[in-house]
Amino acid sequence: MIWKRVDNSMMNIGIDAGGTLIKVACKKNDSLEFNKLPVSQLEHAASWINGLDRADICVTGGKAALLKSLLKNKAAEIVEFTATSNGVRYLLEKNAISEKAYILTNVGTGTSIHYVENSREQRIGGTGVGGGTIMGLSRLLTGLTDYEAIVSLSAKGSRDRIDLKVSHIYEGAVPPIPGDLTASNFANVLSLDSIDQLTKEELLACVIGLVGETVATTSVLAAGQCGVSTIIFIGSSFIGNDLLKEVVQSYTKLRGASPIFLENGEYCGAIGACLQLSGH
Repeated sequence: MIWKRVDNSMMNIGIDAGGTLIKVACKKNDSLEFNKLPVSQLEHAASWINGLDRADICVTGGKAALLKSLLKNKAAEIVEFTATSNGVRYLLEKNAISEKAYILTNVGTGTSIHYVENSREQRIGGTGVGGGTIMGLSRLLTGLTDYEAIVSLSAKGSRDRIDLKVSHIYEGAVPPIPGDLTASNFANVLSLDSIDQLTKEELLACVIGLVGETVATTSVLAAGQCGVSTIIFIGSSFIGNDLLKEVVQSYTKLRGASPIFLENGEYCGAIGACLQLSGH
């Protein structure tokens, strides 16, 4: 069970069924509650929904059609990009953040990049590098598949022996750009006599670095293309992942843009779906 019912009042439930996680936003008595579970438990989520006798449901995300096929009652559906943008606007207003035009970067299994201006949003690109990349490369390099273990170990690792920095290339000279920038992810291993001594912590830190730098750089380029400087980052890949947030934040600032990370940002799609039921 996702939530225990404490009474029989009406609930509005928005569900973002993505490639990795199912995110749920439940509105009852004008307050929102959040929950998440792995997409492998889609049938469990459907069973919980089917057990509710007073609930309106709206779904979004890549697995929305599959989830709807498991429900006994009709559920509304909203386009994922629209739901996410509406959820972002809700959280911005709730946190008293005034931004009218910005880049919205959603780092889930992959990364989707949008330009938002007032109530209009347009998907302008994305990259296949995202949370799925973290999980996939981490398994290939270390054998680990547990998200929390990957995040915990990566925070303890150094990237110095694996990533090639600008300062490595300009050894003994002053580089034309900051020396601590990554010149090439993973390329410094070519100078090592042996890679057998590389630790899981080092490897995982470099995986996070690769994803974070790619996400930040792509987002900053999109911001420049659209003539804005603010980039709002959301998505399940940031859950408990302080290292990823640090990499994205530092690279975004270094390249001249202003990053914003929204609390509960991973639930924006679910929030937007839930608000759809209220006519917002």
